Amino acid sequence: MDKSQKHKCEACGKDIEQEVLIKNLNVCPYCGHHEYIGCRRRLDITVDEGSFKEMDSDMRSVDFLKFRDLKKYSQRLEEAREKTGLSEAIITGEAGIEGYGVAIGVMDFGFMGGSMGSVVGEKIKNLCNRSIKNDIPLIIFSSSGGARMQEGIISLMQMAKTVSSVGRVMACNIPYISVITNPTTGGVSASFSTIADIIIAEPGALFCFAGPRVVRQTMKKDIPDDFGLAERNLANGQVDMIVSRSDMKETLARLIRLLRG
Repeated sequence: MDKSQKHKCEACGKDIEQEVLIKNLNVCPYCGHHEYIGCRRRLDITVDEGSFKEMDSDMRSVDFLKFRDLKKYSQRLEEAREKTGLSEAIITGEAGIEGYGVAIGVMDFGFMGGSMGSVVGEKIKNLCNRSIKNDIPLIIFSSSGGARMQEGIISLMQMAKTVSSVGRVMACNIPYISVITNPTTGGVSASFSTIADIIIAEPGALFCFAGPRVVRQTMKKDIPDDFGLAERNLANGQVDMIVSRSDMKETLARLIRLLRG
């Protein structure tokens, strides 16, 4: 990346030097808009340096339905892997946050819109098992358009599977913190992302089941400009706090300290 290039903020339209944007954790220094970042960058700025140990890195989705829309599902998977360098829409593992051990999962919207299929569900289940086995808090960063349509009913089954897995973590009195990033919608918003002890959202993150465009088309009427945004969800009690990216690591450490006593 050429750090001398300029980036136009998606929210305010102002030009930002790439070097400035990177140093500011991809947050606009003028309006505070939180730009998209990939899961590995997210881990770099959230966990203690060198502490992340990845799990299930070789787990990959297969086209068991032989699904095809405009392209074969197998082709879409291959393209997503090449584009992102990831094997799936979530990366999971163990890490430290200011010295506290955690089981952490980070979804990546760049991989097929962060959609949840059989492998995402299985990786979350395994992550929950690791949280229980090692008695360490569970943290999941969500960013998803919902269930992966190319896997049909199997993708919808992951909603129940992930909720059940998280339920076992919470039954062991192990803290679970859900972090909502932009966007988190569909089957992910209706499953594991909303059943945490603490739900945090980044500023301006879209967090709803159906997005504004779909709701407008369905209802045939106007909806509030802040429909589904983190700030409206906070006012309605659907998230517990809004935390800027620069404060996320410190906030997570403080919550772990409070929840673990």
